[in-house]
Amino acid sequence: MDQFILQILNGLDKGSAYALIALGLTLIFGTLGVVNFAHGALFMLGSFCAVTLSKFLSLSHKIVDETRTDFLGNPMEVDVPYVHDWFGVAAGDAIIDWAVPLSLIFAIPIMIGIGYVMERGLIKHFYKRPHADQILVTFGLAIVIQEIVKYYYGANPIPTPAPSAFKGSFDFGVLVGFDANAIIYPYWRLVYFFFSLVIIGAVFAFLRFTTFGMVVRAGMADRETVGLLGIDIDKRFTIMFGIAAAVAGLAGVMYVPINPPNYHMGMDFLVLSFVVVVVGGMGSLPGAVAAGFLLGILESFASTSWAVSNLPGINQVIIYLVAIIILLTRPRGLMGRKGVMEE
Repeated sequence: MDQFILQILNGLDKGSAYALIALGLTLIFGTLGVVNFAHGALFMLGSFCAVTLSKFLSLSHKIVDETRTDFLGNPMEVDVPYVHDWFGVAAGDAIIDWAVPLSLIFAIPIMIGIGYVMERGLIKHFYKRPHADQILVTFGLAIVIQEIVKYYYGANPIPTPAPSAFKGSFDFGVLVGFDANAIIYPYWRLVYFFFSLVIIGAVFAFLRFTTFGMVVRAGMADRETVGLLGIDIDKRFTIMFGIAAAVAGLAGVMYVPINPPNYHMGMDFLVLSFVVVVVGGMGSLPGAVAAGFLLGILESFASTSWAVSNLPGINQVIIYLVAIIILLTRPRGLMGRKGVMEE
């Protein structure tokens, strides 16, 4: 039972990332009808927002510390972060330590701006083009973005630690009545799971309870009628593209302590997230979220030593096998709208 619970937790961790990326993909497809293969690159850019802010906060200058000497007795030069000069030592150390959560504030306007430029500068020209054209142009854009990141940040992963308050592991087993050390789980992975729930809940609440969101949902159902009412639905859809980019970026920001970011991490998540979207149902937001967590849990169980020893390679293909089965029996996906992908 303890291993079962542990795999559920691991699955929720993976499923959180899948669900957040798939949510943004579905927002874009549901509003604009665009199959955006550059969405994984937005996840990757979000992670590098965290890397950039962390490096910026760690910038330092050298001073001579008279209290410290080298082996010859000469005063030593030491590196002092600029944030120490600006905010003091204690506050400066706290800011550096909490660089990843602070990156959320840094990433939101940047990701919304990138989404706006991407949609206005390129994607709007492909609204009425076939999905194959959309896939080709957005996939090409993703390659360009990742090569730019590779040029400036290098090809190697860049470790970016979580705040010290969330380092280490949590004895989850004791919480649910097991022996001590039976179920040990990293604090930050739990933080990421709850963070994903907050973001998902915020997006659904925004679409359901705000006037803007209601108009967007109406436009998703019948774009022409909403336009005839005098509402600039295209402008609202552009804003939704920016929001979808921000969701992907925030998912990337909080993921960096779990998986050190590199230039191709967007592509690694993109394919799996598209499978999630298709399984959940193209255009279905609840379907994308449910499929993300479901497939994350299945992948976690398929990665156990028992599964891999009895079915070698099952952890690499389980998501695709599930997708094949679901699409053969229900082409629209688990919660897809009737007629979508069923022609």
